[in-house]
Amino acid sequence: MKTNLGIFINFAIMKESFVFLAAGFEEIEAITVIDVLRRAGMNVQTVSITSALQVKGAHGITVNADLLFDNTLFSNPDWLILPGGMPGATNLYEFGPLQGLLRSQLESKEGRIAALCASPAVVLGQLGLLKGEKATCYPGFEHLADGAEIVDEPVVVSNKFVTGNGPANALPWALTIVMEALGQEAAAKVASGMLYYPTELNPQVNYFG
Repeated sequence: MKTNLGIFINFAIMKESFVFLAAGFEEIEAITVIDVLRRAGMNVQTVSITSALQVKGAHGITVNADLLFDNTLFSNPDWLILPGGMPGATNLYEFGPLQGLLRSQLESKEGRIAALCASPAVVLGQLGLLKGEKATCYPGFEHLADGAEIVDEPVVVSNKFVTGNGPANALPWALTIVMEALGQEAAAKVASGMLYYPTELNPQVNYFG
């Protein structure tokens, strides 16, 4: 069987992933992960936890979500994805139905969870989901990550979790989700298409070989 992006797409549509939007979310983090996962062919939907599809971010940018949480059946999701931002992360944490969904995801056989910026600590940490896990988060929120080993790295993979530390690392965080979901070749293909590789003028870390 020939290996190409079409195969990755066929594989990815088997399960859905969801990006959750709360009022005050960090726009660059949400849009980056949506864009990157769709480039990889993953079936990802945006979900508003408010009563409206239109959700305003932390910097006044409004995004039209695909779905309302209350109208969505989350049947064996692949990834549950939490952008950061304030008060977005706090609003995610305080939304009871999402708390239950995250706990169920952690207990599922294959479901994964990704969170960025404040959300690893504010949401996952305060729920006790990161106990015994390595994680990273936006500096200043570490005390909320109950029982986690917080490390000063842009992106951390630990069992079911992929966490990132802030807006500037939204791209490597999103590409890491692709790598965990579809493999290094798929992540490298997306990264290359976005010109995410080191050059003399752009010597950033190349996460994907």
